[in-house]
Amino acid sequence: MKKIDSWKKQFAIIYVGQALSLLGSAAVQFAVIWWLTIQTESAMVLTLSTIVAFVPNMFIGPFAGVLVDRYNRKLVMMAADGLVALSSVILGIVFLINQAPPIWFIFVILFVRGIGNMFHSPAMQAAIPMLVPAEHLTKAGGYGNLINSLSNMLGPVLGAALMGVAPIATIMLIDIVGALFAIVCLLFVNIPDIPRSVEMPHLSQDLKQGLGAMRENKPLMAVFFPMVLMNVIYMPLGTLFPLLVRTHFLGEAIHNSIVEFIFAGGLLISSLMIGVWGGMKNRFLMASLAVVLLGVTSLVSGILPATTLGFVVFAVVCFFMGMSGTFINVPVMAYVQESTAPEMMGKVFSLMMTAMTWSMPIGLLIAGPVCEVIGVGTWFFWSGVALVLTGILCRILTRPYDEQTRLPEKIEENS
Repeated sequence: MKKIDSWKKQFAIIYVGQALSLLGSAAVQFAVIWWLTIQTESAMVLTLSTIVAFVPNMFIGPFAGVLVDRYNRKLVMMAADGLVALSSVILGIVFLINQAPPIWFIFVILFVRGIGNMFHSPAMQAAIPMLVPAEHLTKAGGYGNLINSLSNMLGPVLGAALMGVAPIATIMLIDIVGALFAIVCLLFVNIPDIPRSVEMPHLSQDLKQGLGAMRENKPLMAVFFPMVLMNVIYMPLGTLFPLLVRTHFLGEAIHNSIVEFIFAGGLLISSLMIGVWGGMKNRFLMASLAVVLLGVTSLVSGILPATTLGFVVFAVVCFFMGMSGTFINVPVMAYVQESTAPEMMGKVFSLMMTAMTWSMPIGLLIAGPVCEVIGVGTWFFWSGVALVLTGILCRILTRPYDEQTRLPEKIEENS
């Protein structure tokens, strides 16, 4: 019992800090993206802004995983939070000096924030299994998602409210305070170092070890391709959300914040469900069904009329779109955490993130120019069709591994 209480305390401290940090980041993300939407009303600019943010992961992401496995994961997370805070300081100063900084400068800031996120995410994912017992990883993932969802719900609302009464530089201050608070919280957490050999291997050898660990994990490889394909299709949808609100429904910042709030509400409810319930025993079946649900919500979004009622229905649909994200990510991530050796986890998560990141520009570079021609609504419709087919493919590929990936029975005994 003491062991369980101990990990719960450590887990709570980490996520309390991350909650405020994510709140500030969500507010900044909303403000910057909506600012770009108002300034340009261009699908190409929005897609390029997303690509720029993920460029660091595309080219040096695998090496980030190697460093995560070599150094203390707490220190890596603290350094990453510090870099994000620094980027907000610089952006806030520039907005104070110039109300309309050049687009290229915004891209530079997004690039720097991308570097911070590139190190933070695999370090976080690799640290959790060192604190949480294996049979509780899915529930812990649900509660972690719950914190993320609350922050993502309140962030856009906070960003929209502040944009109406204060300069955009004010929102940067919230991000700075949040990141510093997350760093302070990490000071009170003990994340143990993993065992290392005296002789450190070269980066290329580390990468080969990570790739080998992935290839040996047959269930992971089965779900990996559908997840990459889903990213190719879904990534443009997330990026083009503000444009759909702005150009199709003729909305303002408050309408976009409402949509973001409801979307995050779906994440919140589904995260709470996973945290309490633990999810379906057949984890990859749950992920496959969730991809189909994501496709249906996208399809419906693309055929709604540009009316007040159409926007209301779209907002409701966004709730279920948000729910699908939790049911896709949490079971897959919990399986990876459970089935990967601690000394390999940073490499595996980083390689997975890099592959997902490389898949994003494919969809984004197609979506940008195509949306300029056919319209963002039509793009949502056909993306939904493709996502439904991807969910079916995921089920076909992962079904042979149902027994290996089933939720451990211990989770019911210790609930």
